[in-house]
Amino acid sequence: MMRDLLSAKGIKLSKGTVHKYMNSELQLKSITRKPKYKYLKVQEPYKVFDNLIKQDFVAEAHNQKWCIDFTYLRLSTGHKRYNCSIIDLYNRSVVATKNSNKIDHTLAEETVKAAMKSARNPEGVILHSDRGSQFTSKAFVDFCNKNGIKQSMSRAGCPYDNAPMERYFNTLKAEEINLHSYSTDEELNSAIVNYAFGWYNNLRPHSYNGNIPPRKKV
Repeated sequence: MMRDLLSAKGIKLSKGTVHKYMNSELQLKSITRKPKYKYLKVQEPYKVFDNLIKQDFVAEAHNQKWCIDFTYLRLSTGHKRYNCSIIDLYNRSVVATKNSNKIDHTLAEETVKAAMKSARNPEGVILHSDRGSQFTSKAFVDFCNKNGIKQSMSRAGCPYDNAPMERYFNTLKAEEINLHSYSTDEELNSAIVNYAFGWYNNLRPHSYNGNIPPRKKV
C-alpha cells in the first residue's frame, strides 16, 4: 500500500526498497490488534434468514450487496461505545457508519437509514449480517421488510461468511482507532467519519480494486 501511495505522488520504488526504508531506516513496526470483543446475546431470534451471499463477495454494480456489522470501541474515559458500519461489496466502500453507547436494533436501523439515503433508496439490496440479536429482532426484520431490503445471514459461528466487514473493522482499528485516544463522543464520531469517507473511500489503495481507492472504481 505504501508503494502505491508513493507511486501516486510520482515516487517510483520497489516493494523491497519501501520495506527497507520503513523497517530499517525509520524502524516502523506493525500494530497488533487486541483480541476481538465478544458480545453477549441478549434475546432469542425473532427470525433467522438464509445465507444468500454464501461467501460470494462480488457484486456487478453498486448497491446490490451490502454487508453490515458492529464493532466495539472505547473512549479514553473507559466508557464503551459501538460502531455499526455498512460496506458495498461492489467496491468495498463504506456506505454508512454510526456510533452509539448501545448495541441494539436502533443503531442498526439508523445505519441502514443513512445508507439508504446515501444510495438514494436502492431497490432490492441484499443486506448481509451475522445472526446477532439486533438483526434477528422483530423490529429490525419489520424495518427491512418495510424498506424492501432482503436480509441474508451468516452461518452460526462462521465469521468468514462476513469476511469483508471483518477486514474493514481490522483496518479501521489498525490505522485509526488504535493509534489515537478519544475523550468525547464528538471526537470519536468525527475520527471515524473522516477515516471512512475521507481516507478509506477516496484515498486509500484497496487490493480488491486493483490497488485503487473504493470510490475511484468505475
